Amino acid sequence: MTRQTFRLASAAALLALASTLAHAQSGATRPRRVTPVQPTATPTTNGANNSTASAGRTATPAATTGPASTAHAFSLLQQKQYDAALQEAMQVAAADDKNSEAWKIVGFAEFNLKQYAKAAEHLSRALDLRKTSGTADPETERALAQSYFFAEDYERALPLLVAATKPAAGAKPDADTLYYRAVAEMNLKKSADAERSFNEVLKVDPKNKFALFYLGQLAYARADYTGAINALNRATLADSTVAQAWQLLVSAYMARAQGATGAAADADYLAAVRAADSLARVRNDEQTAVLQGQALFFAKQYVRAAAALERAAASTNAPDGTHYLLGYSYFQSKNYPKAIPALEAAASRAPDNADIYRLLGFSYETLKQYAKALAAYEKGLELAPGDAYFKEGADRVRPFAK
Repeated sequence: MTRQTFRLASAAALLALASTLAHAQSGATRPRRVTPVQPTATPTTNGANNSTASAGRTATPAATTGPASTAHAFSLLQQKQYDAALQEAMQVAAADDKNSEAWKIVGFAEFNLKQYAKAAEHLSRALDLRKTSGTADPETERALAQSYFFAEDYERALPLLVAATKPAAGAKPDADTLYYRAVAEMNLKKSADAERSFNEVLKVDPKNKFALFYLGQLAYARADYTGAINALNRATLADSTVAQAWQLLVSAYMARAQGATGAAADADYLAAVRAADSLARVRNDEQTAVLQGQALFFAKQYVRAAAALERAAASTNAPDGTHYLLGYSYFQSKNYPKAIPALEAAASRAPDNADIYRLLGFSYETLKQYAKALAAYEKGLELAPGDAYFKEGADRVRPFAK
């Protein structure tokens, strides 16, 4: 019996690929959290609002006994005793509701305790009180912007972040604040603005791995796979341990290869394999096995593909198409005894896919399991009545089927 040439069912292949690409696209790296500078104005020991201390000056700790004061609360804040600073500043604020310094310390303490929504509320109150006296407070404005940002209140964060990143004469832009602005814009679906902001980050910090990753993600989302590949390669050069960057890079290479032919497609699939191997060195889990198996499959490295897909298929969370690709990999390696159970599992998950029965029929026939081969060919003929291959296969094995 002459071995037939089998085509990969494009629908099944794209289905399997699409599940991985979608997952890769949705995997976002958590933004870096930078603690804002501590308040530089040193409150007076009586808790009044008229501090005149110079910037950066450290408060002299007040006595640990006696009435609460903003000076002592500020000292506790500088010593990173955030709970104690919060408690004392709240006592001052309770006694004097219009004490902006007390509310400011409360907000900074809450920020450092990662109580971002509360921090935003109290820093906003401090700024409102400060504005009534006509006094600006840029550091508290920055802290408020970050509080909204980390509370994921991007609508409120963005105007403050835009204001904080306005070009100032002779001043170098702050990469972190630009980065927060970009992420806020991205979450608000202002993709063009986010892309510009991430590029501004790179002007200040050319190796910012997170900015590069998100630029890759934005390019991928608009199907600019070359742009995504360029950004993600830079991200992995900046830090080879960022799994999300490797994951999306594999997907971008495979997506670009899907739209190419010949040597260009082959080169992209090989590049996807190399990126998948790098991903496996960083994070070798089931999701990686799926992606690595797909890259190897499309690169026609079927033996390695089967090994990766076997591990992926063992998971109850294996995406649709995994068993089909596993069976096809074993089939291409002429390992029909292993191809059959994988293809049977694929058929149970996608019983209307005629191409599964194409491979099953031939595998059964090769192993002289003629009755099963006939059933597979007839099922394929039922699904694809005009396909001559199934009719020829059924006619060929029918005399031997019992």
